[in-house]
Amino acid sequence: MWCGDVKCVRTARVADAARACAVLRRSITELCVADHGNDRMSLEQWLANKTPENVTAWIEAKGQELVIAEEAGEVLGVGAASAAGEILLNYVSPDARFRGVSKAILLHLETYVLAQGGKKSFLSSTLTAHRFYLASGYEDAGEPELWAGMSAQPMIK
Repeated sequence: MWCGDVKCVRTARVADAARACAVLRRSITELCVADHGNDRMSLEQWLANKTPENVTAWIEAKGQELVIAEEAGEVLGVGAASAAGEILLNYVSPDARFRGVSKAILLHLETYVLAQGGKKSFLSSTLTAHRFYLASGYEDAGEPELWAGMSAQPMIK
């Protein structure tokens, strides 16, 4: 567990699934408008697997780490990485934006990847998060890919 001034990042537990799911859904809906443009079909496709049941399955899955950032019992962010080095999730609550939550999650996930023997981390960035990942040392790794009508920029560090 990593604890800073205003947040703690720790491995998620099954009991966290519903609260983590709510943060994922709010983050996508409210903060990623540049990506989905409030297009109902794109948004529905992006949110389709963001259910408490799926989050529970991700928490229990072998070969990956799902973490939450929390403060005073409130979930501020959710992240996940595979043992192979892929950053799978890094979402922050709209209530905690620009407070260092995503950075704390990313550092925790990169440490996890290194502990699994990985030398590099890779991800697909949204338009919303692209500058954040560039500032975190990631580089574009190819042309953007389309998913549900939205751009996903492959990146590597």
